[in-house]
Amino acid sequence: MSKASRIPGREASQKLGWWHAHRFLLLRRLTQLSVMGLFLLGPLAGIWVLKGNLSSSELLGAVPLTDPLVLLQTLATGHWPLNALLIGSAIVLLGYWLVGGRVFCSWVCPVNLITDAAAWLRMRLGLRAGSTLSRATRYWLLAMVLVLPVATGLLVWEWVNPVPLVLRGLLFGMGAGWTLLLALLLFDLFVVERGWCGHLCPVGAFWALVNRVGFIKISASGRDRCSNCMDCYAVCPERPILKGPVHGARRGHGPLIAAQECLNCGRCIDVCAEQVFTLSVGFAVKADNMSEKQQ
Repeated sequence: MSKASRIPGREASQKLGWWHAHRFLLLRRLTQLSVMGLFLLGPLAGIWVLKGNLSSSELLGAVPLTDPLVLLQTLATGHWPLNALLIGSAIVLLGYWLVGGRVFCSWVCPVNLITDAAAWLRMRLGLRAGSTLSRATRYWLLAMVLVLPVATGLLVWEWVNPVPLVLRGLLFGMGAGWTLLLALLLFDLFVVERGWCGHLCPVGAFWALVNRVGFIKISASGRDRCSNCMDCYAVCPERPILKGPVHGARRGHGPLIAAQECLNCGRCIDVCAEQVFTLSVGFAVKADNMSEKQQ
């Protein structure tokens, strides 16, 4: 079978079993749907586990949870937030720091369902990469998100942020929101591969910055077994981050995928028949990398 005609994960499924080749994908979908379900339980069934949305919410009526980016925008308007927002932001920031900031993008964010669907359709239809955008664009947009409140005194980004829009739409009706979500799907499908999450989303850019010091990382610890099948490249939302850890041993790259853009989605672990990738504690792997260089 040629590399061009490969279906990523098929060899892993045949060699290691279907569950092994899809476990992280299925667990991510379960997590994303469960989070949305917990938000919807209150309005639909009167069981208030999570009240609010992904921008600002309350867990079990007692624990505040606040998107730190919303907090920064609030501060940029010149208003000092309530103590509950400060506490909620600290809780969320600490939690995502421990598991890796961009875990939000791959395990929680409902928009990921849409962009992953576009990526799957693109692969099945055999569409070429199309236009390109600099991945640094998202950081410029993040800067704009923080500058606009200074200039306007308003949380401008939150008017169009598709992340809370999905939950609000499920509760109160999408209205024109469907147009925005459809535009994201079509943009990723026909214009730029992984265009929204990989190149534009300022929320993802913020969590990538948090992820610079993330604790849990993925490591290509079995890279000596790599068969160059390229299945991991086919499914990775941030392909450039794999090059060094997988193929950079001769250039002194350690196996740890330490790039801040890594989503910890686990798809590389899923589809690799040679079990090159493992989920590891980042600091421990960094220590291993240092010992390797010293030998």
